[in-house]
Amino acid sequence: MSFNLDDTVIGGQLKVGAGLCIATGEGASKINGSAMIEGPVVIGNPTTFPYPYGALNVASLVNDDAPSPVIPGSTCYGVNNPYDIAISGNAAVMGKLDTNDNVIVGNNLLAQGHVISNCGGHVLAAKKNFDIPHPIKEGYRLRHTCPEGPSNDVYFRGRVTSRKEITLPAYWKELVDWTTITVNLTPVGAHQNVIVKRIDESKVYLQAHGGMPIDCFFHIYGTRADGERLIPEYEGESPADYPGNNDEYSVTGYHYDKREV
Repeated sequence: MSFNLDDTVIGGQLKVGAGLCIATGEGASKINGSAMIEGPVVIGNPTTFPYPYGALNVASLVNDDAPSPVIPGSTCYGVNNPYDIAISGNAAVMGKLDTNDNVIVGNNLLAQGHVISNCGGHVLAAKKNFDIPHPIKEGYRLRHTCPEGPSNDVYFRGRVTSRKEITLPAYWKELVDWTTITVNLTPVGAHQNVIVKRIDESKVYLQAHGGMPIDCFFHIYGTRADGERLIPEYEGESPADYPGNNDEYSVTGYHYDKREV
């Protein structure tokens, strides 16, 4: 077998630096073909980094021996340029991930926590949607969006039959300010002249004309009590200017009226 004169072939394990590397093994337990480099390591253009930003510093590919293939597909696969880092398979980042350019995702972008724009970027999740395969039309999808309003409300809906009371969920006593409760009633089958007689922390009391049996749909809204009231309009240039407690909200982007062209 022949090699270029400047080739170096290392068998077994490569270790550059000091210290015990548990992940690659030591001595008789070493993993053949593994490597440990203490760093810093620079890969790519040698002049990109004025000082080491981390243990591994990856710059643009400048090696003239490397081909520059035309990569087919959309922007998710680049445009006629090789990547600085190419990974086939899963990747894990155990710490903070910073980027000063776009994050292009070919499939879903999933997060265990909030997705927040700190600089007013164009977040496509500005409208809170869900999108699923259509339940009855093959080849179609169904997209719904969440309602928006000037108060932090929760709702409870259902049907009341042959009763004069609607029992609110037990947890509403601590979750909802009962003085903000509003009730919509829709009689079923006949006009019953149903009214809301009164409301307290646990029930909505109804009354029908002439004491006739009540049969109606109901839709009840109430504003949450576990926090301050929403201030829907305020003076400012960004969510940071919100005059209330911003810690109670997750703002996923705020340039909802703008889109990149």
